[in-house]
Amino acid sequence: MAAKWYEVVTGSLEQKKQYRQYKARIEALPEPYRGAAKALDRYFMTVGGMTDGVTMMQMLGDSADLWERAAADGTPVRDIVGEDASAFAEEFTAAYSGKQWIDKERARLNKAIDDAERGDEK
Repeated sequence: MAAKWYEVVTGSLEQKKQYRQYKARIEALPEPYRGAAKALDRYFMTVGGMTDGVTMMQMLGDSADLWERAAADGTPVRDIVGEDASAFAEEFTAAYSGKQWIDKERARLNKAIDDAERGDEK
């Protein structure tokens, strides 16, 4: 029972464990893969806008898989991300259809307009 209450306040303990494992996987990569993976991670966290932890962890796990395979095969970083790394990151995050922060804001805006129209200001 306490774990469930704690998770309501802090989020999923399992997702926190998965995130720590993901970070350890990234730290174990050789350069330049570690640097590229960390840069993408920073971008995902800043711009990705996901609010669904399950989807976020799937995306991060897939990112770690990608960099581990690239390092094992010796694939150059630019062969992975191309010339425009931000475009790669945008396409990568778009492949994950989880709920994003903007979805909540869109719903909030639509509700506010509906409430205003009915005269139900809050």
